[in-house]
Order: sequence, then C-alpha cells, then structure tokens
Amino acid sequence: MDEFDENMNELSSSNITSLKNILTLRYDPTMKTYLSKITWRDFSETSTFSVDHIESIIKNTVRSFAHSVPDNHFAVGLSGGVDSAITIAILREVVPEAKIDAISVRFADSVDESQIAKEIGNHFDANVHVINVENYLADLPEAISILRYPFWDSHWFYVVKNARKLCRVLLSGDGGDELFAGYTFRYEKFLAKYVPNMSPLEKTKLYLDCHERDWVPDQDSIFGKKIHFDWEQIYQQLISSFTNSLSPLDQVLLADFNGKLLYNWIPINKSLHEYFGVKSLSPLLSKELISYATHLPSKIKYDEKTKVGKIPLRQLLKRFVPKELISESKYGFSVNTLNLWNAEGKEICEQYLLEGRTVQDGWVNKEWLEKKLEQLKTHQDVRYVNKFLGLLAFEIWYRLFVTKEMKSNTTLK
Repeated sequence: MDEFDENMNELSSSNITSLKNILTLRYDPTMKTYLSKITWRDFSETSTFSVDHIESIIKNTVRSFAHSVPDNHFAVGLSGGVDSAITIAILREVVPEAKIDAISVRFADSVDESQIAKEIGNHFDANVHVINVENYLADLPEAISILRYPFWDSHWFYVVKNARKLCRVLLSGDGGDELFAGYTFRYEKFLAKYVPNMSPLEKTKLYLDCHERDWVPDQDSIFGKKIHFDWEQIYQQLISSFTNSLSPLDQVLLADFNGKLLYNWIPINKSLHEYFGVKSLSPLLSKELISYATHLPSKIKYDEKTKVGKIPLRQLLKRFVPKELISESKYGFSVNTLNLWNAEGKEICEQYLLEGRTVQDGWVNKEWLEKKLEQLKTHQDVRYVNKFLGLLAFEIWYRLFVTKEMKSNTTLK
C-alpha cells in the first residue's frame, strides 16, 4: 500500500493493517519503500575491512551528486553525531569551495547537542543554524498532512522546512546506524537475553522486547471494536530475519535495516523532500556502501565488550575531526518524550483523544485511554507515553483526511 486512503469515510482493510503496524512497530512493512530490502545472503562475510575503501565509496557518492549542484550550495542536517559529522566532513573534502549551511535542531527539555553540532559545523567552515522547537507537537497537523501517514516522530520535518529557506539541496547521515551497528542499547539487551538454539519465533519476540518503546504489554486492548489485533500477524512480518544461520547480531541488523529505516525514516524523508522541493542525498545509503557494509563481519562494527558501535565510521571520522568532537553516545535529533509529555503532551492528548473521533467511531478504546492516563499520573512509563503520542498522530490524521474537520495549519497547544 502506497499510502493511507484519505478519501474514504471508513478505513479499508489494508489501512487497518497499516494502522496496527504503525501503532505497534512505529512503521508499516506493507507500505511502499524506496530502497530494496536486503536478505540474509547479503550478510556473507566476503568484504575485506578497509577504512580507506569506506571513505572512497562515500567520497565517490558525494562527488557524483555534487556534479548536479552547479552553485555548490548545500545544506546538511547536523545532529552532532558520527553519521552527520562524516557527511559534512566528506562534503567539505570533495567540494572545498562549497557553501554549506548546517541545520541543527534543539528540542525543549531534551538532550541538547547543538553546541557540539556548532563546533563540528565551524570546524568545516559551515554556517550553522540552530532551530529551537519549544513544543514538538505544535506542528503535528502540518507534518502529518505532508506525510499522509499517522507518524508523530517527524523531527526531520523541522530540518527540511528550514533548510528549504536556505537552499534546494540537503544531505543527511541516514543509514549509519543500520549499516554499522549504531543501536548499541538494543544489541546489548538482545545479546544478554539470547539463548543458543532459540526458535525463530522466540528470537522475533526477543527482538520486539528490545523495542520496548514501540509497543506495550496490553497492546491488544488499545483498539476499539472495529479492529481485531493479533500478535501473530505482527510476528509473521518480522520472523524472516530470524529463520537463517546468521549470527544473532547480524539477524538484528537485518531486521533493523528492513524495519524502521525502510518503512519509516526513508518514506518520511522522501515525502518531506518532495513537498518542500529539496533535492536530497544520504551518502551512507548508496548501493555500493550497503553492499560493502552488510558483507563485513559484525564484530568489526560492534564491540560486545566495550558496547561501542559504528567502529568503522568512528575510525573514519578521526581523520577529519579532533577526538573530542566525536560523540560517544547516540542521540541524533532526539526528543525527551517524558519531558514532552509533562510540558504539553498530556494536556494535548487528553484534549484530542478522550472525546476524539477515533474513539467515537470505534477505532480506539476509550476505557484503555482513561485507565492509562490515570496510571501515568503516578508512574510515567515512556512506553505508554510513546503510545499516546502515536494515538494522537492517528487522531490528527483521522481529522485531517477522514472527517476533514481539521486544517493542516492547526497548531496543537
């Protein structure tokens, strides 16, 4: 399914499947993607590790792209992390005369990496623009009207919208985490709980357990009378990553690549780029680098003892920046959802959900909403906060496209 059918008064069966996926996984494996899926065969260890080769692939990708930018004016989404730092470093190396505008976003009451982003941007002679977002949910109707899907975690919306004011070309560091093992918190938990000879279904359930921010134990109680939720349908969409002879870590890397990257980040970014008229490039997602990286042994990417990931990219970045500018933790453009909940999220969700159209029309269970809102007053579980934000996105989408009572310029407050 390419997108939700916004012209129907009732959700179609395919839309219902998509809805269950998005509200459980935060992505939908049935939607159209713009990058080919990979298989377990892509993980045969046939690549010889070479930082020089990785650098060469990225440089060639950027060089080829730069030929289509006659004014040499580029924007770069700069979070302060390894991937975006490599992107701006390679861009400056390949196009020394380039005018570079670096876009960083500072979300209220969240980890602030804008200072290190400034230092990295200044190191490569870029004009650094820090966008301050006080209420992350305020522009959700506009973002969802562009995406045409009920995704709430659309931080890239702010990057693209502001980049377009500066130029028509935008580079990102997408793909580094999936290709070079950047989700270390997930690997640590998976490998700690992994037991040899686990069945594919057991590994699938363990994988989901390591995504505890995406689903909740009483997931089946969220939905109203119009939706039948079945965990088996969710498992069957993921189990193929665990029915092979790959190492446990490679199986996780396979599932990660064929999950949120393909069916959340890339479609979201593509929709935003097309809407705002921005030409884009993610140098770490070239076909050549994907093929090379997936064929590298996972132990080269992630050190199980030190819990450090993206080792090849860290080694590459050391060639361009001082050690103190290389982030040890993974944040990216991140929002502290608990702080967001306490500042605006709780009030906005109560306002839009309790008597919302998705409740009235039988898609969401009001009793579940009331019970969990009460529990969140004394125990703030980030999983349930994320779930409420996902349901809020569904309500906004529903009002935009089904009941058509909301305008895209509505501000949530």
